[in-house]
Amino acid sequence: MARIAGVNLPNDKRIEVGLTYIFGIGTTRAAEIIESSGISPDVRGKDLTEKEVASLRREVEQHVIEGDLRRRVFSNIQRLKDINAYRGIRHKRRLPVRGQRTRSNARTWKGSRPAKAGKKR
Repeated sequence: MARIAGVNLPNDKRIEVGLTYIFGIGTTRAAEIIESSGISPDVRGKDLTEKEVASLRREVEQHVIEGDLRRRVFSNIQRLKDINAYRGIRHKRRLPVRGQRTRSNARTWKGSRPAKAGKKR
């Protein structure tokens, strides 16, 4: 089992898919990392050699991932809240930030609906 950036990559999946288990690496970035490290995208996680794992680690370390990325995202949101930007206020109120409608959707953000009077279960 390959361990890269503190994440155990799955053994039975292609390495291209396995890299997406790391926070901050999607399919496009995973393909770029594999191409630059010179590994076949069809190889499975269990079939990686130590040399290939080391080259993947070197390529992955060049990107902002996992804890550093989470911290950066959190601090960006916190900055918006602190300066009372419109987007920050939407984050504080747990409402959609990017202009989505709230009349009929966004239930998971706003919470459960208030109970209707007289409705039987």
